[in-house]
Amino acid sequence: MRYTKEIFEILSRGGFISQNSISQQRAHLYDAIEDDFQQYQEYYEGIGFLLEGGNGYYYFSRTESKVELADKIQRMIGWIDRLDFLKTFNSTFGSGFSFRKSNILEKFSSDIELKEKARHLYADLKTNDEKMDKLIADMERQGFIELENDLDGTYKVTAAFHYIEELIDCLTIIETEQE
Repeated sequence: MRYTKEIFEILSRGGFISQNSISQQRAHLYDAIEDDFQQYQEYYEGIGFLLEGGNGYYYFSRTESKVELADKIQRMIGWIDRLDFLKTFNSTFGSGFSFRKSNILEKFSSDIELKEKARHLYADLKTNDEKMDKLIADMERQGFIELENDLDGTYKVTAAFHYIEELIDCLTIIETEQE
């Protein structure tokens, strides 16, 4: 277990380590965790973190109080809208998908539904350009995308994107009748 510090620095900030990361360092860390998962899991559990694995990615989780859980659910509402927007942009948007901000902005001119969904993203921002900058920054900060080509602004969706897809798929909305 040679990479406990490097792994902790990424995962403790809410990041992900993805199998298909563009960063060779992160891909190497993924392989290290994959090879010694049990040892890493026990080590981090000893300092209060739960190392979890998903479909091609690793992350930390922890037991949360009801208040913390309620806050997390509120944050998820924003990601539901973002995921809906991205799937409207391209239904195949997911792990391994590559895109440029300009691709999304171009599609606004021909897709009224996409333009409507963008209106609900980041209500405090006025232009679609600002909204796409914020969306890309949020996804990059979370580790859901990585800059693949700095020259043309191409981003690649990492395996960590499965996390948000799976989490939203698990949500069940129960309607109750009011009397």
